[in-house]
Amino acid sequence: MPERLTEMLMDTWTPLMILWITVLPSIYMAPMNQSQVLPSGSSTGLKRLNEEQRVLHRSKRGWVWNQMFVLEEFSGPEPILVGRLHTDLDPGSSKIKYILSGDGAGTIFVINDKTGDIHAMKRLDREEKAEYTLTAQAVDRDTNQPLEPPSEFIIKVQDINDNPPEFVEGPYHATVPEMSVVGTFVTKVTATDADDPVYGNSAKLVYSILEGQPYFSIEPHTAIIKTALPNMDREAKEEYFVVIQAKDMGGHMGGLSGTTTVTITLSDVNDNPPKFAQSLYHFSVMEDVALGEPIGRVKANDLDIGENAKSSYDIIEGDGMDVFEITTDAQTQDGVIRVRKPLDFETKKSYTLKVEAANIHIDPRFLSGGPFKDTATVKIVVEDADEPPVFSSPTYLLEVHENAALNSVLGQVTAHDPDVSSSPIR
Repeated sequence: MPERLTEMLMDTWTPLMILWITVLPSIYMAPMNQSQVLPSGSSTGLKRLNEEQRVLHRSKRGWVWNQMFVLEEFSGPEPILVGRLHTDLDPGSSKIKYILSGDGAGTIFVINDKTGDIHAMKRLDREEKAEYTLTAQAVDRDTNQPLEPPSEFIIKVQDINDNPPEFVEGPYHATVPEMSVVGTFVTKVTATDADDPVYGNSAKLVYSILEGQPYFSIEPHTAIIKTALPNMDREAKEEYFVVIQAKDMGGHMGGLSGTTTVTITLSDVNDNPPKFAQSLYHFSVMEDVALGEPIGRVKANDLDIGENAKSSYDIIEGDGMDVFEITTDAQTQDGVIRVRKPLDFETKKSYTLKVEAANIHIDPRFLSGGPFKDTATVKIVVEDADEPPVFSSPTYLLEVHENAALNSVLGQVTAHDPDVSSSPIR
């Protein structure tokens, strides 16, 4: 409350101090001519000296007032007295006539040609026009002859707090990495106030957060938004809606305010390892599968997104490391298992593999939360296929005499069924 009282007193006394500074230089007497020596007892010399002083004094332009103030938005039943123009040539008689010209003369500002009083006839808005430059002249009322050159002066429109702060660039959007340390810069907002930034506190803004705590903070005078909580996890909450207020009058009671919104999104960092959906996978494959054909897929899920969720797959153990291979599907991020060598049910009926998924892009800041990899076991059963008979020899050489009898036995070929069922062969 004392601070507010001080501000009100300053607002009241500032125009008066400016008036005193501008008026003081104009109120003076012309110096005496020190080179003139008055003869002792000479009344003629005294009279001549007084007349010379009077001539010197009147030949010097001397407007009493060269700057005036009027409060904006002020209105009443009568015109507002802005101030009085007066020249030191005016002895107080009615022979001097004051004339006003320039910005708004005769419409906005009207002068009493006898007294020099200037009145504002309309309600003024400083944000529309902050000052008016006018010219005053004193002329002889009877002859309209100028008594001295015109004098230019300014009427300043004094500000009142009639404009709230505005966020012309809002609403805002910003991003900040998840898991950022407290005090990490997020963004900066800016409000503008159409009131006078020089006079009083009408345009002195203070910023605060109405919604968005305790996650974020704002610097009251710079409007820089920073993180206020550690370990904010994107996987738990990705987007925050923050409401910022700007209040004029230095944030004191009675000030006007404006608000804007800032949508803050947490960007992803690699703080989560891949994790297989299950620890054991079962697949079966026919022994006659073509080489390179996929026989199954495994998937390691990652709570991160984008590059941070990408993993590579490898077979790190097992009795089929040379028989099978695993590759990464770039679209689905699945691990695809394929056959590298022919399978034979009769020779080996099953395989056991240990596969690993590991993140490709590692963030060194989160290595302590690792390892950023996971393993799973894959069991592959080879199923029997109905294979064709196999001859005991790829070629046979038989001899026969040219006069051999019909139906004579020339020789024998043999074949067997490689399947376990050993089906009859004809």
